[in-house]
Amino acid sequence: MQADRAKILRMLKTARGQMDGIVRMVEEDRYCIDISQQLMATEALLGRVNREIMTAHLKHCVNEAATPAEREQKIDELVAILGKILK
Repeated sequence: MQADRAKILRMLKTARGQMDGIVRMVEEDRYCIDISQQLMATEALLGRVNREIMTAHLKHCVNEAATPAEREQKIDELVAILGKILK
């Protein structure tokens, strides 16, 4: 992975902490809207993590592919994952 590993790990650990907080909120029977807002914040953070990883993939893996066939394969992988993300 060519993305900034420390940054990605920090963001994922933050998301994990948010998820732990959401679990506690559900266990404590907290207000639904508050839980929903925390879920949206966590989803947004995970989306940023995914963008960082996909950007690194495009800048490094695709750009540095050794052959045109490898580059085409990397682009096809990227298109496939974007199709899932944009679903």
